Amino acid sequence: MTRVTDMTHGKPTQLIFTFSLPLMFGGIFQQFYMIVDTIIVGRGVGISALASLGAADWINWLVLWAIQGFTHGFSVLVAQEFGANNQDALRKTVCMIIKLSLVFGIFITAASLLIADPLLQLLGTEASIIDGSRTYLYVQFSGSLVIIAYNMSAAILRCLGDSRTPLLAVLMATVLNIGLDLLFVLVFHWGIFGAAIATVIAQFGSFVVCFAALRRFPLLRLTREDWKNDRSILFHLCRLGIPTALQNSTISLGGLVLQSVLNSFGFLYVAGFTATNKLYGVLESTAIAFGYAMTAYMGQNSGAQRTERIDAGIRSVLKLSLIFSVSISLLMVFFGRYLLMLFISASDTDADVVLDIAHRYLMIMSAFLIVLFLVHAYRSSLQGLGNTTVPMLSGLAEMVMRAGAALVLPHFLGNSGIFFAEVAAWSGAAALMIIYYYARIGAIKRDILARR
Repeated sequence: MTRVTDMTHGKPTQLIFTFSLPLMFGGIFQQFYMIVDTIIVGRGVGISALASLGAADWINWLVLWAIQGFTHGFSVLVAQEFGANNQDALRKTVCMIIKLSLVFGIFITAASLLIADPLLQLLGTEASIIDGSRTYLYVQFSGSLVIIAYNMSAAILRCLGDSRTPLLAVLMATVLNIGLDLLFVLVFHWGIFGAAIATVIAQFGSFVVCFAALRRFPLLRLTREDWKNDRSILFHLCRLGIPTALQNSTISLGGLVLQSVLNSFGFLYVAGFTATNKLYGVLESTAIAFGYAMTAYMGQNSGAQRTERIDAGIRSVLKLSLIFSVSISLLMVFFGRYLLMLFISASDTDADVVLDIAHRYLMIMSAFLIVLFLVHAYRSSLQGLGNTTVPMLSGLAEMVMRAGAALVLPHFLGNSGIFFAEVAAWSGAAALMIIYYYARIGAIKRDILARR
């Protein structure tokens, strides 16, 4: 049974919320099994191993976000063709996405394996943790084709209006990942290698679930004719996917500067940041879910030329963003410290220091969480409308603000200055996209209607 959702009819708030709900749970469960990696390594192996994961974080995100950018950008055309009810073009688009994903996947695998060790050296990773960081990255990057396959299939499903299958895929992956973590790390004593390989295997399981769902869609019964290269579609997909990948990668470059500054503070700061960043993934899951919903919503309505629904959609997602960001922030204020304790072994002599670092960072991010929600709401709305250039520029703004804050603020605020780098990055990106959105939305609507 297929789960297509037509977002060109019905109440926008209800549609966006209902569509986002499975994605929220999926994001939380996906973060949960990443958190389990961290908990098992941090408590089962030690703070030094936890710091190894943290030192690898931004390099890992550099590659992972590029993969997510390609697949998310590619899928915008799926939403538009689906909204336009152009089934022939939809099937052809899916085939071209598969081809491009394979090409980019091979390139990313080779490139990421080559840059992993030089980047760790460049960032000044401490000798005591660099071996663990290197192991984690090599395993993750070797599985890049698996990761791009899962992200590709999940992105296509979302833009066809199916948000439940990705949830089922992540639920299965969560169970598999936790089981393998316990086996590989605590029983086989494979340490960081065991946690990394468990994640790759879990991602493959997610792909299998999503791929099986795609095969059941009547709209996607592909023929030999569909697989013939179509240059216009390939170029269109590249115009959508490459800027989105560059946007994400550019964001990560700012993170690499932050990581370099953080490494200079010592591995206790790295461990504290690692603990909070795992919770940050949970904080961001709802914002990402709303963003995915807006890509599908705006893409489908753009394809159907339902421009009157665009303003209602942005109002709806802003209302939902305010409610959820405030609620999540309050939860972190009251329970954040207890959640952070899950990542840190109490037997370590520096446990209290690491916990204090992690908690201060979490409180600052929680206070400004609404800004992060605005970033995802406007960025994904613009992408769904077919504009991936401004979101790419917002990634540049994030990079400049994050790197600038990391380099400058510690000179005035001490080590605590680095806690504000993320907030500065969100603020720069949000300001750029909000100004552009309201300055250009009238022209965007006219361009959509001119397609008739």
